[in-house]
Amino acid sequence: MNKVDAQARIAYLSKEIEKHNTLYYDQSAPLISDFDFDMLLEELQKLELEFPDLKLPDSPTQRVGGSISKTFEQFIHKRPMLSLGNTYSQEELRDFDQRVKKFANVDEVEYVCELKYDGVAISLIYEEGVLTKAVTRGDGVKGDVVTNNIKTIRSIPLRLSGNAIPRELELRGEILIPKAEFIKLNAEREELGESPFANPRNSASGSIKMQDSAEVAKRPLECFLYYVLTEDLLFDSHYQSLEFAKKIGFNVPNTMARYPSIEGVFDFIQDWTEGKEQLDFEIDGVVVKVNDFALQKKLGFTAKSPRWAIAYKFKAERAETRLVSVSFQVGRTGAITPVANLEPVQLAGTTVKRASLHNADIMEQLDIRLNDWVYVEKGGEIIPKIVGVNTNRRQVDSIAFEYINVCPECGTKLVRKEGEANHYCPNELACPPQIKGRLEHFISRKAMNIDSLGEGKVEMLFDAGLVQTLADLYSLKASDLLGLEKKFTNEEGEVTKTLSLREKSVDNILNGIENSKTMPFEKVLFALGIRYVGETTAKKIAKHFKSLEAIAAANMETFIAVDEVGEKIAQSVVDYFKGEEQQKELARLKEAGLQFQIEESTHFVSDVLNGKSFVVSGIFSQPRDRIKELIEQNGGKNVGSISAKTDFVLAGENMGPAKLKKAETLGIRIISETEFFEMIEN
Repeated sequence: MNKVDAQARIAYLSKEIEKHNTLYYDQSAPLISDFDFDMLLEELQKLELEFPDLKLPDSPTQRVGGSISKTFEQFIHKRPMLSLGNTYSQEELRDFDQRVKKFANVDEVEYVCELKYDGVAISLIYEEGVLTKAVTRGDGVKGDVVTNNIKTIRSIPLRLSGNAIPRELELRGEILIPKAEFIKLNAEREELGESPFANPRNSASGSIKMQDSAEVAKRPLECFLYYVLTEDLLFDSHYQSLEFAKKIGFNVPNTMARYPSIEGVFDFIQDWTEGKEQLDFEIDGVVVKVNDFALQKKLGFTAKSPRWAIAYKFKAERAETRLVSVSFQVGRTGAITPVANLEPVQLAGTTVKRASLHNADIMEQLDIRLNDWVYVEKGGEIIPKIVGVNTNRRQVDSIAFEYINVCPECGTKLVRKEGEANHYCPNELACPPQIKGRLEHFISRKAMNIDSLGEGKVEMLFDAGLVQTLADLYSLKASDLLGLEKKFTNEEGEVTKTLSLREKSVDNILNGIENSKTMPFEKVLFALGIRYVGETTAKKIAKHFKSLEAIAAANMETFIAVDEVGEKIAQSVVDYFKGEEQQKELARLKEAGLQFQIEESTHFVSDVLNGKSFVVSGIFSQPRDRIKELIEQNGGKNVGSISAKTDFVLAGENMGPAKLKKAETLGIRIISETEFFEMIEN
């Protein structure tokens, strides 16, 4: 390559890498895989070595992360938070080992292997044993102070206990969201009409940059520690330092291991290449570190990474296939989600036919077009994701994709609110998917719990014209339902199931609807499907106002005074109760006998569980929701996941072995249903 071509290529690569840096670190919306990004960076580094006079003063090869958010105070790291050199090759790992041994003049070097967590880096600073500052990586030299947000993470101690705590102590780790919690979080977001996160890392990144720490507290964030910094000479090795961190209360996974040579490192990599799917959190590789601190100090650092550590990264599983079409799904709240329909392709042991395209902005950034050959990945993602387009195979007559401007179901012109990623169909009262979505939400287990209406029966009733509103459910009669039939088909139009309502099914449906009238007020409020009002928020609003009448009469100012209710939620609730059609429907629901106020007699029983937190898991003699209700009525608190701060695990039958093992590891008391009832009866 001549100098002119090299200059042009360096300019292009620098601009492209900075773009992807911004998308990954600042917007949490990566468009390419880690492997592709690393290849771009590697190409730029080689060109800069070949043509050093062409190296730009702000070359991304000198940077370690994203830019700094302007919305947080910034803090200069006492020691830079450098990135790691990485490789996808075991041969390059051997080269790394040879360099270390040559420098140290020894035959073998002891290494520590850790999993490379796919999350967001954080620095935790303790003074006199108290957490005083939490700082993001930022650009490696300075980062954003997010202390209030980080304090909401239960696995991070606010004050350290134990002997020999250094006066100043810095620990570095990774903030992440476990897979199971991520799936639950996305389900809740979709329930509220919000866009789902693309992957667990994006959700963790977006969470710690939120301005409202009360909102961060709702996110199931975890923190895994991997590095200890202190001026006090407490340990001789990296492994000892992590054992110390674990001893004083930090979350250091038991997956790390020591090996006397590089051969053991290869065994560790092989084990976790095969076993990574069994983990409850995402990893994208293995980190290999020289264990001895004295040798680490001798090896030192390059401008952007330590010479004593390297990351071996897994290649994300990828396939190439053709984009056949794009369909658009309409959610319960009217949110439009584009979906890529693909020629079937094998990926990670499954046949992939569809992949999410998320929203119009993502489609525009990808420049995706019909009949394009696209790259699909399933690495670090819960669902398949299109990560790029093979433009070399693009048809010469292809044209840019135009996002729809009307609802695919009802033809209403779409709207897009400022600051929101999704387009919406505003025809909430007459758009079929929105109506069916509200009905399905209304009957769901966490809402009115009419399980006899599951398995497609809501769609059957809607298509038959029997149910168009929530209140219509309470007007159904046996004569309306008996003999009703519907055929369900697959994508090819083949009939897969025929559903017919016989006498027993009809009785179950009507009994389920009748029993739902006893559901408490907070369940009814959640069941109404008011945008942004999730299960927890509905409970807080219900307990604050006590009745639907009081909620309907409240204004913005009154709502914002409620714990954890911000302007967005307040505005949504106020707008809902202004609607004339909603008022008519609420009147019909009240007339049907639904609970529109809190029964004070069942609100609070005792304070016997005051200050105690519970994780409820397994099958019990009565509904799990009832168990949770009893915990709250007796002053306790329900939490979603087990941590060192959990007081009790209430274990029913078939409790998951992972939860049981974690509780035992942390020394948390596990109680049975019988023991629980003895606690509250006493």
